[in-house]
Amino acid sequence: MRLLQALLILMLPMAARAGGDPAHGQVLYRSQCMACHSVDYNGVGPAHKGVFGRRAGSLANYNYSPALKAAGLVWSETTLEQWLRDPEQLVPGQKMGVMVQSAQERADLIAYLKTLNP
Repeated sequence: MRLLQALLILMLPMAARAGGDPAHGQVLYRSQCMACHSVDYNGVGPAHKGVFGRRAGSLANYNYSPALKAAGLVWSETTLEQWLRDPEQLVPGQKMGVMVQSAQERADLIAYLKTLNP
């Protein structure tokens, strides 16, 4: 029984990602991300259109930190989940100072970001 409970606990983050709500993610994006980011334009942070599958630190006309440019990450559900949970832990020396504490909110944001790919 304890093994089953442990497995269920380990699977919760995957279930949250799989259950992301893009509509709620859009609401979260507008309230939590748009102070620095835009879908189409670079601002304080880089534009997010086409983020899935893009190499981190590679969008033209944005001044990324050297740490993110050198990280070698490709944005996917996994890397975005890690990034939103704690960007500094994923890429020490990066410039984003915001973390999303809720696993479900991270899943919702990721689901929304997936809709931005052409």
